[in-house]
Amino acid sequence: MDANMSYDVIIIGGSYAGLQAAMTLGRALRNVLVIDSGKPCNRNTPYSHNFLTQDGETPHAVAAKARTQAERYPTVNFLTGKVVGAEKGETLFSASTDAGELFEAKKLLFTTGIADVMPAIPGFAHCWGISVIHCPYCHGYEMHSKPTGIIGNGDAGFEYAKMISNWSRDLTLFTNGAATFTHIQAQKLLANGIKLVETGIEQIIHTNGYIEQLVAGDNYKLDALYCRPVFKQHCSVPQTILECNITDDGYIKVDDFNRTSVAGVYAAGDCISPLRSVSTAVFSGTLAGSFINRELIDEDF
Repeated sequence: MDANMSYDVIIIGGSYAGLQAAMTLGRALRNVLVIDSGKPCNRNTPYSHNFLTQDGETPHAVAAKARTQAERYPTVNFLTGKVVGAEKGETLFSASTDAGELFEAKKLLFTTGIADVMPAIPGFAHCWGISVIHCPYCHGYEMHSKPTGIIGNGDAGFEYAKMISNWSRDLTLFTNGAATFTHIQAQKLLANGIKLVETGIEQIIHTNGYIEQLVAGDNYKLDALYCRPVFKQHCSVPQTILECNITDDGYIKVDDFNRTSVAGVYAAGDCISPLRSVSTAVFSGTLAGSFINRELIDEDF
């Protein structure tokens, strides 16, 4: 790895989408640099599920194996660091790190994911990814039929509760304030045995991240709590420096070829989609790597 070397592609973010894109590009004989800060959003999650051949493995083990396999390709290079700047020149992009390093490439790919903003509920952050969860397809089977809570309100909360009812019928929906459901929605929730609690959530009592009780006026015995917290982009460089377009929901906007609104800049993984799973991140990384390689071929042919 050489700071003066010009790469075909710099991948910012080295988790599942970034590693898959690196492998795809390495197999296409492209010189690639992957820069990763080592802070994946699922670092607290004890097990990864719903991904063929890796079901039940730890997220770290899956990522470590993926990196080992990507490293077998001699044109794929890795750097531990945090990208804090990027610039588009006449022919090349540059990316700078917090350590003052500067690298150049023909294309940039952001696979930086998102950062969840934890609500100010004591105990919530300690349980996040362990017993406070967001995706039933990732964690629902392990929690099925157990006493389960959901934090949500309004249309989104209604749809969330309806979905989670597939995995457990012992549900309590915490609106954490006055409920804003329509009359029909409230009737359907109650008809399906979903208890409504409007009292503000005071704290989550837990042991090593596993919920024992949720306190909201009364104490509620729960084994799992579903929540979709507010998020922000883990890396602000695409929108604040490169001025890539962002969707109304806060994701980096890409087209069907994973291209952002800035020519030569691509994005993949959790930073572009609410479908947060290992399998979808890998799929997204494959697409991005393939499309980038095709664009490079078209430019050189």
